[in-house]
Amino acid sequence: MFRSILAAVIAISILAGAAAAQGTFGLGIIVGEPTGISAKWWLSERSAIDAAAAWSFSDDSAMTLVADYLLHNFDLINVEKGQLPIYFGVGGRVKFESDSKVGIRIPVGLAYIFDGMPLDAFFEIAPLLDLIPDTEFNVNAAIGIRYFFGG
Repeated sequence: MFRSILAAVIAISILAGAAAAQGTFGLGIIVGEPTGISAKWWLSERSAIDAAAAWSFSDDSAMTLVADYLLHNFDLINVEKGQLPIYFGVGGRVKFESDSKVGIRIPVGLAYIFDGMPLDAFFEIAPLLDLIPDTEFNVNAAIGIRYFFGG
């Protein structure tokens, strides 16, 4: 278990260093199912990769790693200040427990990008289908906030 946590921290640190130089990397917290550290790397104006190294409290408490490719629509909801894109995507989850699980996630969320501050806050629901060791449907939901470096 310690090796899994260490590997996740190292991977996020490497990603943070590479992306922060471009001003496209955010790091923060995510609270819900799972709860932990959240990262987001903008690839373009409308696409990003997000990831979390977190703790799942459902069923057997366990370390959880998630990563998703996201597409953002900035045109559906207009706000006076900042931006409020809706996003959706596809990704994966690994949950390390006595019977570890590997599955596919389909996150759908809403992110508020603050005007004049390098912050975003988000709410997300992610239906997921575990494929290993058994096929099982579940749903994750969480809120979070991230600080964006550089830029």
